[in-house]
Amino acid sequence: MTEASTTAPDHLRHFLNSPAGGASILLLASLAGFILANSPWALSYTALITAPLSLTCLGARGPENIDAWVSDGLMTLFFLVVILEIKKDIVSGHLSSLRRIALPLIGALGGMIVPALTYLLVTSGHPQAARGWAVPVATDAAFTLPLILALGRHVSPGARAWLMALAIFDDVLGIVTIALFYGSALYWPALMAVVIVIAALVGANRAGIRSLWSYGIGCVLLWVALLESGLHPTLAGVITGLCLPATTLEKHAKQSAPLDRVSSALTPFVTWIVLPLFGFMNVGVSMAGIQPSMMLDAVPLGIMLGLVIGKPVGVFGATLLSTHLKIATLPAETPTGMLFGLSLLCGIGFTISLFVANLAFFGSDLAVPAKMGIFAGSILSALLGWLWLRFSYQRGRE
Repeated sequence: MTEASTTAPDHLRHFLNSPAGGASILLLASLAGFILANSPWALSYTALITAPLSLTCLGARGPENIDAWVSDGLMTLFFLVVILEIKKDIVSGHLSSLRRIALPLIGALGGMIVPALTYLLVTSGHPQAARGWAVPVATDAAFTLPLILALGRHVSPGARAWLMALAIFDDVLGIVTIALFYGSALYWPALMAVVIVIAALVGANRAGIRSLWSYGIGCVLLWVALLESGLHPTLAGVITGLCLPATTLEKHAKQSAPLDRVSSALTPFVTWIVLPLFGFMNVGVSMAGIQPSMMLDAVPLGIMLGLVIGKPVGVFGATLLSTHLKIATLPAETPTGMLFGLSLLCGIGFTISLFVANLAFFGSDLAVPAKMGIFAGSILSALLGWLWLRFSYQRGRE
């Protein structure tokens, strides 16, 4: 047996377990959706993603088609995994102290406010467009992590941890924004049920309950209650993640903590099934009748500028301000040139931006232009960040 044949499975296994592998399958699935939407099979593709799938769950009527089940149902697991990652870092990782949390959190806040203002400035005078103000506010960790890993020695370990923490905080802020601004009219009886289930989950945590079934059932009940309440049901993933215990009881010291067990079980499913399905169903935008000049329309231009300009200005400016005020310090071996390049990469919005665009412009003619702005802004941000960190910044150091 040759050395190549013995090492090939190892390389494949390493790729499948790496962030680059997950980003690759998400990109491929998204490209497949885009190609099908612009092919002779476009009608079949549309019929597939909008196929009726109406189910009743505990007396509540769920989403009505496959696309909605992915966006409102399966994406709950994505948000659960996101919140588990940030909770792990807070408990025992790069965010285990207040000063470590402050820098990426402040950067995330700046990276949320400035893109939103940029979008609103560009779209002022277009009342229908205003609802999309949150589209350019989030950074997509699924794509930024593989990029900075590929940059290798051009990004310091401390800077890498800072960017990933910022991306996760961005996602959490995006989730909160979705819950507060993109739900429907509130239904108070269901809202009371939400409060009761949350109290039960918090109580289970404080009582030392480590059974995953308890939290799994609680998550399902919470999802149903949120679905009926008018708040976005994916919030169930965030709340359940916050309530999952991050430690084990002394008598079960050899057993992994519930947080670790859930994260290990769900991360592959989310990486290889949920996110590719979401990309496949949401990037399938028909380009029929689309002209390049349409990128200058208010919505796509506002989103693109929010991602390419507003995002790095907000992140970079807020981060430097926090260090100037001595609220936090820059990560080790992270000069401002490197920080600026990483701030450019924060304009990769993709997953969360598409998610918000679907909610903001559901049933509107602005949905397709919004996705055009997301694609253009994310691609430009990735290209500019890569070139700066790989070439311009490196020449500046030498």
